[in-house]
Amino acid sequence: MEWLLALAIFVVSYVFIISEKLNRALVACFGGILMLFSGVLDLNSVFLQHIDWHTIVLLLSMMILVSITSKSGLFEFTAITLAKMVGGRPIPLLIVISTLTAVGSALLNNVTTVLLIVPIVLTLTSLLKVTAIPYLLSTILASNIGGTATLIGDPPNLMIGQAVAHLNFNAFLVHLGPVVLVIYIVVITGVSFLYKNQLVVGELERKNLMSINPKKYLTRKSLLFKSVTVLLLTTVGFIAQPFLYVELTSISMAGAILLMLLTNDDEGTEEIFQKIEWVTIFFFIGLFMLVGGLKEVGIIDEIARGIIYYTEGDVPQTSLLILWTSGILSGFVDNIPFVAAMIPVILEFEEYGMTNLDPLWWALALGACLGGNGTLIGASSNVIVAGLAIKAKQPFTYMDFLKVGLPTALISFVISTIYLYYRYLVDFM
Repeated sequence: MEWLLALAIFVVSYVFIISEKLNRALVACFGGILMLFSGVLDLNSVFLQHIDWHTIVLLLSMMILVSITSKSGLFEFTAITLAKMVGGRPIPLLIVISTLTAVGSALLNNVTTVLLIVPIVLTLTSLLKVTAIPYLLSTILASNIGGTATLIGDPPNLMIGQAVAHLNFNAFLVHLGPVVLVIYIVVITGVSFLYKNQLVVGELERKNLMSINPKKYLTRKSLLFKSVTVLLLTTVGFIAQPFLYVELTSISMAGAILLMLLTNDDEGTEEIFQKIEWVTIFFFIGLFMLVGGLKEVGIIDEIARGIIYYTEGDVPQTSLLILWTSGILSGFVDNIPFVAAMIPVILEFEEYGMTNLDPLWWALALGACLGGNGTLIGASSNVIVAGLAIKAKQPFTYMDFLKVGLPTALISFVISTIYLYYRYLVDFM
């Protein structure tokens, strides 16, 4: 009955998170504590197996980098420059920001990108006196879509790439890049039509914006030079990571510590740590514990194996079932433990005589990454943006996101199904 207890704790916690009656970090951490006290988890397994410290430290490091860089005026400069490029028009601006987010998520990773983009969004919407929520929601959607295209864009892709030697950076770009581009164009077109009547900028605000010289915000030249240099070095490190054989977490941590050392005289360490989004950090810790409970009692493993046994090894059926199952589940639980459970199961298919497993890997990557758009807790970037929005007093609810995110995820799955079928599966029929 241990599995039933773990499932009950997860479901009740999830209901409270959706209702938003209590702080989501408190709910997630309390649910994790219940997993401990009920005996589903033990403390050693929590710290050594279930909490993904790579994600936590990566997030913490990027928060430090962004916090210091924000004081240089770089985000205000970038925001105003972008807004002036499109004449302060809200929908073109939404498209520009979303495209920048998608490209950044592919070249860096979606967590890093949203931490860099959200301050720009908040600055722009404040200047134009429009609600930030549509821009924040589109940033989330674009980050998850863009991150699907490359090996380093989203953690599930990185895990798959580490497990399968021939699936390198170029392989992900060639095989997933085309479908991601189609999905992005369809989604951003739909989002633009959805918000075209809600986003209206007054003529006075536009004139005021166009009259601003963005360079005036770059007042701390020394800090700007140091922060931009370290950010670029960190970015290059992310891109070159497959060749450096160094973890992304190590690269981000090195960048954060280096920038803190370089700016120690200007920015106090205590002040920097005070600006970290601790609520988001602890929400992730609690969420990892909740999902760890499901994994510990075998629920996630059983779901993964059930997919395989149900299709009896038929490649087209298995691929499409993996796509939709991983996509749907990734909207409700973190996609990292599910992918971790699926990888050894897919590898077992070689023992049944299957020589070409690539369609299964691409199905898993598309489902796990794109499924993050399904709900507000479906991906790390979603939670981060929601936390930053609350801090900026531009909050949006679980249901606000669900109204946009769920249709986006379903459309993405349909396009991915067509793509997988005609590019990889038609020869198996």
